[in-house]
Amino acid sequence: MQKKQKFPYLVGSKWTAQQKTWGWRHFQVVNRKNQGKFVFAEMVASCDPNVRFWINAKLLKNPSQWQAGWQSLQEMEEKENSELNIESPIISNF
Repeated sequence: MQKKQKFPYLVGSKWTAQQKTWGWRHFQVVNRKNQGKFVFAEMVASCDPNVRFWINAKLLKNPSQWQAGWQSLQEMEEKENSELNIESPIISNF
């Protein structure tokens, strides 16, 4: 019986960093590497293909560092506010 592959859909997946990483937030996995019991993902910035790095794929599961898919800053703020139960401030033109 064949062993179950960890992170089978890793290559091609898109991620948003919670903090800017090498000046960017949006990345795509272009390659994977298995080293012993670890799986590594090669990340490439969506707006700058010269920005590339390898990361332990397990770190992508940490929601305080990464979100699956590409999200705008507004979406990230809305999600954070809803998790903290904070309402958006009301802005008036007075």
